[in-house]
Amino acid sequence: MSVKRRNPQPLSEPRLEELALAYVARFATTQGKLRDYLQRKLRERGWEGDESPDLERLIGRYVELGYVDDAGWARMKAGSLLRRGYGARRVGEALGHAGLDEALREDVRPDEAAERQAALVLARRRRFGPFCVQEADRPLREKHIGAMLRAGHRLDVARAIIDAETPEDAEAWVSEAGED
Repeated sequence: MSVKRRNPQPLSEPRLEELALAYVARFATTQGKLRDYLQRKLRERGWEGDESPDLERLIGRYVELGYVDDAGWARMKAGSLLRRGYGARRVGEALGHAGLDEALREDVRPDEAAERQAALVLARRRRFGPFCVQEADRPLREKHIGAMLRAGHRLDVARAIIDAETPEDAEAWVSEAGED
């Protein structure tokens, strides 16, 4: 038995509003992500009116109502990525992909202490450097440094963690940044 796919009706102003409201109710989002979602829905379904819809007015109203908060979303996303061990570069890339402007990305950029803590989290989780269960020869060390660079850490941070002799040395290096 085949299911016949029905063609969706073109969007109207009330239906577009319903889609936007359902999206912001379901997901914490940014203005850029909401705009992308609504534009995708308009491409998929079309628009029934003569004039194109004013997405900026709709998004602006949701910002005023507090349904969309770019700064709050940026703080939440940056904190989440740092707790998972990602570096400042990857945090900035994720925020950029969400459509956040450079000024907001700079506001939530992690400080030196947060960057070091994130590197330590990644090293522990992935068993890099002093947390490695086997003796790290040169190829393995380079592989660990490469993984930390891909996770968004600076080379000096990756080397400091990987080259630490013991887990306590790595933790001491991280805590040095908090003392400054």
